[in-house]
Amino acid sequence: MDQPENNNSPALTDDVAVRRMLGDATEPEPGRPPRVRPGATATAGPVATMSEVGVARVKETIAHAKGELLFFGITPPRRSTDPEKLPEIAERTLARLDGLALDSLILYDLADESSRTEQERPFPFSETHDPASYQAEYLQAWEGHSIIYRSVGKYTPEQLRSFLHTAPAEVSTVFVGAPSKNTPVKMTLRDAYEVYRHENSPTRLGAVAIPERHARHGDEQDRLVMKQRQGCSFFVTQVVYDRRSAKDMVSDYARALRTEKDLRPAPIIFTLSVCGSLKSLEFLRWLGVDVPRWLSNELEDTDNPLALSAAHAIGAAQELSQYCRHLGIPFGFNVESVSSRKVEIEASVQLAHEVSQLLRR
Repeated sequence: MDQPENNNSPALTDDVAVRRMLGDATEPEPGRPPRVRPGATATAGPVATMSEVGVARVKETIAHAKGELLFFGITPPRRSTDPEKLPEIAERTLARLDGLALDSLILYDLADESSRTEQERPFPFSETHDPASYQAEYLQAWEGHSIIYRSVGKYTPEQLRSFLHTAPAEVSTVFVGAPSKNTPVKMTLRDAYEVYRHENSPTRLGAVAIPERHARHGDEQDRLVMKQRQGCSFFVTQVVYDRRSAKDMVSDYARALRTEKDLRPAPIIFTLSVCGSLKSLEFLRWLGVDVPRWLSNELEDTDNPLALSAAHAIGAAQELSQYCRHLGIPFGFNVESVSSRKVEIEASVQLAHEVSQLLRR
């Protein structure tokens, strides 16, 4: 997901090494016996960190086409960032997101999307650190599941093969194609899928789902089915502000699966984001996010767009959760900030906390 030039978005920790879970038993308070959930039995044995629980939950949701997940998306720092500041940025990120019961961390791989539209980008584009390298070098404290985006047009087939061979077991990936047919690329999205198929990589592969494209063409369900047959096992949407388009896409995907007897529903992860300023609203539009006219007007007129957008995102999460449960489609939410402003980043963290309360995990 393309983001503002000055976005040093945080990375996250999923209660690394601090909180522990023992089966269905909760950890005892000092001097007290373990508190056990109804129907569970307190037993002795190895404990699992929250990060390990998240890794297992992602695997189970994909394998059994059942479950509800919570992700958080970040963008690595700009390449122009002082190298001495990178550890501090990573540490601040981990601290900010500590305490969220996250199932996965998404690291975006930005590409220049100026060829996609004639509109001027609200923020100048700036190259960012490679997400895989940034995670390996600066986010070692993150022990949970991660999803590394790959804007495949930036890489040769050999580079993609190397990534697939060296990716840790707890890492998945999402391939992203060129922003437009006029963008020069080293490898097409179709070629990337071929590389993945030939390499027989154990790395789980995901893809992008775009409700706005479905609203325009009505065929996103066909793309999702095709991508599943190319090896994709989960989908992540771009930022959702128009919940109707998202529901239409999920509905048509569920119907399409009725004729695809050999395919199970893949988890659809809806991306949510707050909007704390008119500049952020402008950037969302530039990214291709459909913000309904009524909501856009409200965001422009209110004195507190951050609170209004957060309330809208929570409402969208509630509605999409209920609808996916109704259809039997595994789902989840990915929360991100499209701005590097501290107030918007912290509001996104709070949004992730609120959304986590809606999920049945």
